[in-house]
Amino acid sequence: MGRWAMTGSPQSDARLSEVRFLTVAEVATLMRVSKMTVYRLVHSGELTAVRVGRSFRVPEHAVHEYLRGAFQETA
Repeated sequence: MGRWAMTGSPQSDARLSEVRFLTVAEVATLMRVSKMTVYRLVHSGELTAVRVGRSFRVPEHAVHEYLRGAFQETA
């Protein structure tokens, strides 16, 4: 196996193919904040992201989880 070979199970590979990744700009638009705010959340670890080259991609479910947690903190 090469360095880049996938070693996940068929179930985890299927779930990964269902993940929708958003750009930082898309996340900022969705959350109605600036791109810098999204970068701060990613760098602080509050928002899960994957680095692709020099940019980040955020799983859509991570945005929903973050927002759900933010609502619970303010309630």
